[in-house]
This record gives sequence, structure tokens and C-alpha cells, in this order.
Amino acid sequence: MDILVTNNPLIMVQYQGDAKIDFLDTDLLGVLIYIRDHIHRGHRLLTHPLSGSVKPNENIYKSVLITGVPEKSDIQSITMIEECILMVQKFPKREIPEQYLKDMQTVDFSLINK
Repeated sequence: MDILVTNNPLIMVQYQGDAKIDFLDTDLLGVLIYIRDHIHRGHRLLTHPLSGSVKPNENIYKSVLITGVPEKSDIQSITMIEECILMVQKFPKREIPEQYLKDMQTVDFSLINK
């Protein structure tokens, strides 16, 4: 079974029991680093870590699907996750007003739900 890595509480509500979910209480960079560590152990990316046209500092929630069983190293997945981490580090962190959090969760949910 593939793994859905997320820091989005809405994903937990919608997919609990239907998918293997690794829920992380961290920011976007923390999610990507967690995924990178799995990819270096042989997992592969199944969805793009920076999908959509949302800039990394415009949404704090991220959900990414990776393979559930490690295999041989996948250079494409390694390169992609490393580039995504560098991209996120280029953008300054900003405070997101609480009133926008549900909207951000919904945007992330819609991107992974396609």
C-alpha cells in the first residue's frame, strides 16, 4: 500500500481508514525532508511535491504520495525532492492568519484528490 505523507488535518479526516497515512505535525519543509529520507531509503515519488501553482510560502499544508515499499534508488525521485527542498528554502517563511488555514487545507486536499 502506498503512503500518503501529509501535515494536513483535512486529509486525516477524509482518508482515515482508506489509505496508509503518515501524518506529521510539522511545516512544509519538514514534510519534504521526511519524504526525502524515505526516498533515500528506496521509496519513489508518486505525486509531485510542489504540485499546483501555489508558491511554497503561500500554503503551509502539503500532501504527497510515495510508494509504500522501498525498492532500488530512483534518481528521478531523489533529484526532484532535493530540488523541491531547495526551492522551499529560497522562499521566506511568513505568518498565515488563522482564518485562512481551512482554505489552505482545502487547496492541498483538492490537489492530492485528483
